[in-house]
This record gives sequence, C-alpha cells and structure tokens, in this order.
Amino acid sequence: MDGTNLNIRNRMKNLILLVLTCWGITYMAKAQQPFATEFKVEKRYLKIPIKNGAPKRNVDIYLKGEKLRWFNVELAAAKPDWYAYLYLGDWKGATLTIKVDSLQEQSTAFSPVLQDDNDRMESDYQEPLRAQFHFSPKRGWINDPNGLAYYKGEYHLFFQFNPYGVNWGNMHWGHAVSKDLVHWTELDPALYPDNFGTMFSGGGVVDSNNTSGLGNNGHTPLVLFYTAAEKSWEQGLAYTLDGRKFNKLPNTIVNKITDGNRDPKVIWHEPTKRWVMVLYVTEPGDLHTMHFFTSRDMKSWEFASKVVGGKGNDRYMHECPEFFELAVDGDLNNKKWILTGANSQYAVGTFDGTTFLPEEERLFSQHGRDYYAAQTISNEPKGRRIEIGWWRTHTNQGESAFNQSMSIPMELKLKQTSKGMRLVRKPVEELKTLRTKSTVLRQQNLLSHTQNPLSGMRAEMAEIKVVIKPQDTDSIRVKVRGLAITYHTAKEELEIDNVRAHAPLINGKQELTIFVDRTGVEVFASNGEVFMPINYNLKPTEQSYELSVYGGSATMEKLEFHKLKSIW
Repeated sequence: MDGTNLNIRNRMKNLILLVLTCWGITYMAKAQQPFATEFKVEKRYLKIPIKNGAPKRNVDIYLKGEKLRWFNVELAAAKPDWYAYLYLGDWKGATLTIKVDSLQEQSTAFSPVLQDDNDRMESDYQEPLRAQFHFSPKRGWINDPNGLAYYKGEYHLFFQFNPYGVNWGNMHWGHAVSKDLVHWTELDPALYPDNFGTMFSGGGVVDSNNTSGLGNNGHTPLVLFYTAAEKSWEQGLAYTLDGRKFNKLPNTIVNKITDGNRDPKVIWHEPTKRWVMVLYVTEPGDLHTMHFFTSRDMKSWEFASKVVGGKGNDRYMHECPEFFELAVDGDLNNKKWILTGANSQYAVGTFDGTTFLPEEERLFSQHGRDYYAAQTISNEPKGRRIEIGWWRTHTNQGESAFNQSMSIPMELKLKQTSKGMRLVRKPVEELKTLRTKSTVLRQQNLLSHTQNPLSGMRAEMAEIKVVIKPQDTDSIRVKVRGLAITYHTAKEELEIDNVRAHAPLINGKQELTIFVDRTGVEVFASNGEVFMPINYNLKPTEQSYELSVYGGSATMEKLEFHKLKSIW
C-alpha cells in the first residue's frame, strides 16, 4: 500500500472516530436526563427500587407544586437489590408528581410507578447477618437512638434513619415500639426532613403536666426535640398525642449558636419545676462543650450555663449528651447527676437546676468497640435507668437491604467503688424471656488438661454466665463460636479480638456475662463495672463453645449456659 492511500485511510479512520465520538457524546447527553411522571396514590406505599452502589439520584415528590418529600437514593436502573417503601397514605386519592434530577433513558426505576399497601418483603429479617435479638430496621441505615421514652403502655425507640439506602444520609427519625424491651415492631418514620433541614439526633420526654399546652382532651403529649441539620442548625420540637402521628411546631425553639450545635436532650428538674435542655455546641478552636438551657413551657428557652470538655480529637463531652440522676448504691438520700457524651465518657456531680458541677470526670462506662451515642429511656415505668446504644455492626455487605443495629437494653446503676463512684450495668431482666434451653453447672476445679465444661454445647445465639476464681492460673479463656474471650489474671485484663480493658477481680473472683449473637458479643465483667461490646461477624457453621484455663488452676464456682431464640 502506497503512502497516499495509507494517509487517506488514516484520515478516514480519524474522521470516523471523531464522528463516533461526537455521536457518543450526543448519546450520553440523551442517556442521562431529568425525569418526571405523575401517578395517583392508590395504596399506602410508594416502592422505590434500590441498587446498592448505583449512582445517587435526587428524588422529589410534589403535590400541586408543593414539595412533600425529598431524598437522594441509589436508584436501580433495572433489577433492584431491594425496595424502599415511602409512606404516602396521607395523600391517598391525590395525584402526585415524581421528579428525578437524572435518569438513564432505559431506566425502569419509576416505569411503571409501583405501589403497595404493605411495606413487607419475604426476605425481611431473613438475612444471614441479621442480628437475632438486637433491634435493626427492616431496611435502610440506622444509627443514634433518639427520643427513648415509655408512653401509653409502650417503649418508644426512635433512631437516626436513612430509609432509602444502607449508608448514612437522608436523616429521618425512624420509629419502633415494644411492650417488653425485647420484641420490637417497626413503624413508619416519625420525622421527615423539612425546610429547616434533615432530622438529626435528640431526646424525648412525656409532658405529664401538659406544661407545653400541646396536650388536649386528656391526652398527654410525648414531646420530641431534634436538630434541624445541614441547613439551619436550629433545634426543633415535635409532639404526638397517640404515639403514632407526629406534629412539628412551625418554628424552631432554639436558634443556631455555632455550626454543628446539635442533639438536644431534655429532662424535667423537679426541685425547680423547670425543663432542662443539654445541647452539644462546638465552640471556636474545635472546643467541645455542653450548654444548659431552662424552660417553663418547652418552647421558650434561656441559656443557663455550660460545661467544657475536650478539644479536637479529645472527644470528652463530644456529641449526643445524656443527663440523668441516680442514687448511689440505691440510697435515695444520696443522689448524683451523670453527664455523658457520645463515646460514653462521663462525669459524676451535682446539679441545682442551672449549673452542673462535676466531682469526678473523664470516666468510661464502656470499653468495647463501635458502641456510640447511647441514650436512656425517660418515664420508665419501673423507675429504672435503661440504656440502649448504637452498635456499629459489619452488616453492609452484598445485596443487603439493611445496615447497623442497636445494643441490648441495659440497666444502669451508680456504685461506690474503691476508685470512686462508677456506673455499672446489667442486661435487663426481660431478656430472660429469650431463653429456650438452659444448662447449669456447679462448682468444679479447672486445670490445663481438664475436660472442657462447655463440650457438647452448641447454639447460634447464647447467654453465658460464669463465676470463676483464678487461683494460680495465668489466663482463662471462654471461646464462643470461634471468638476467644481471654482474661489475663495477673493484669486483671479482659481481651477480645485485640480490644483490651482492665477488669478487676471482685473478692478474688471474676464474673462474666456474655451475650452471643450473629454479629458479635456483649460482655459484662467485674460485676457490671466493665462493659465490652465487640462487633464481630461469627461464622454460621461454627457454633461450639469452650472454657479453658492456662498455666495453673482455677475454680469455676458456677456456670449457666442458655440457648436464646430470635426476636423475629
């Protein structure tokens, strides 16, 4: 081939590539374009197809030009991994418009628009990594517990919630209720994003004397306090008279102080007959502080005082305040106030209705991994102080429709120890209802060559209680479904999956309570002074248990092994 023909061919090739490239650009421009469609609301829920990892799209729902709902979502262009369900029952019979900022031409995301009267799927609660006695949402992402309260015969658990994806975003307040703190029924979200912002964390309290004036016809309101985040950073108020339908005040109740001020916790202070709000505020220099406000009616608040915590990565008094009073060793004439932040670091002190004065500071009430933003239940009918925390489990895998969970509920008490006043924990009594088959072993001596007392025990979910006196042994190990829980005697140290915590012997003994679920263990040691939640996905095929000692002998004074059933 001569040079002239070669040049002609090369020029033609380049021209064709240029044309194809132009066509490609034109095609791509057409492939991604805004989408809008109308539909009549005939059923309670709009089904939204989700593909984990797909590009996020902005979706808006309108009624006659008024925007009702908005969110970003990983829309499935074809076959979805799962469906999110958006409640539209309040607009049944109306014609709504769905607008999406960008969709592929061939996308079937809303072609056709799918509706359903039930928000259930056959796969709900059937996932291999679904914890079996820890609350998690049917679908979507969950984090901080919010607004925990006992109201109208039910425990109410609200939570940070993304109904449309398995990762953080679109913050709503999810909602679940329980009669027994163990079995939960998930309801439709309580609070949706609005023009003030998305719904960040906060607290809830029953206004028994209707100081807010929000109650009527003999119905006492449950009042929720939240942060309107990412736009106004102001604090809002919502309330319910039936535990199901929620109304927001049209205005916010505390103005923005600084960027990121958030997470209002409200309690009633009986001696001063006032409401007290504790609000996390980031001050200049990344200084973590807790601001205190007071109110007579829940709607008008005055600044009272503040507590200064750490700075930057020193996260003492950082986020999600919790504030409550406990009797020391059960003595009602000797009560102290406890102020905590999201990482469970806390202070013990006095409070006069205006100012909190710490007596002991920078104490830790948990020593595990990825336990965060715990909150306690207000108006608890038995007078207990019960805590539930967000447990960051490793559940976002594959086509999963949900992510993260809550801890088991725990009762908190304040105890005088050799080191000072300390919070202690124990699992709530109601968890005993999950026991199916129980084995109790009495006292026996354990040596390195002793037969495993737990030999033959097999269970996917279990509760283990053991009281052991180390004698001269170097270490004691409880192995649960392949995960080693080791107590180093000389150091008085508990070790689980490279997480370590000092766990002192009490009267020469160590008492362990271990809850085992698919996604990890929660361990209580030293008569409740040490709490270690460890997120760890256990192998489904490994369901054996072992108790052994190394380098000496120990006396096992008592051992209980309880198989547990699922709450689902």
